[in-house]
Amino acid sequence: MDSWAAVILAGGRASRMDGRDKVAIEVDGVTLLARAVDAAAGADPIVVVGKRRPVPRPVVWTVEDEPGSGPVAAIAAGIAPLPDDPDLPVVLLAADLPRLTPATLARLTGSLGSTGVLLVDADGRDQWLLSAWRLGVLRAALPERPEGMALRKVLGGLDPLRVPAVADEAADVDTPEDLSRFTS
Repeated sequence: MDSWAAVILAGGRASRMDGRDKVAIEVDGVTLLARAVDAAAGADPIVVVGKRRPVPRPVVWTVEDEPGSGPVAAIAAGIAPLPDDPDLPVVLLAADLPRLTPATLARLTGSLGSTGVLLVDADGRDQWLLSAWRLGVLRAALPERPEGMALRKVLGGLDPLRVPAVADEAADVDTPEDLSRFTS
């Protein structure tokens, strides 16, 4: 796919990580946020929703109208600065994916049809924050008041194509135990 945008969700409370700044955690000497930004290097623009932190390339920074109001509100904030092109592919990413690669995102954007595509992990779970959508589809699906809305409820009815994850590319870091799989 020639032109696409990335929206990286880098906020959240990290309550299961004892409040530790999860996206600043390093795996193999690189922060989780930097890994996400590097994986999205082919995107233009890369929008990061969350507080400013060091990243390896230029990004557009933004935050939700009510910080901490959930992933749907973060997505709304992330797509707000994007151009008015309903066909623009937009990759949605969590910033806590230590094995995410540009190849993962190329598979998503390459599989994108008229609506959306998402990865399904090895346990068969949909990974809503490892997905790609047409911008017009995303904008139409988002509620006027996105604060506190469940992402699965908002995007689930769109019937995206589901693509199996390869190896552990969809594995995220939500707990210290998750982190230990990548740092031991």
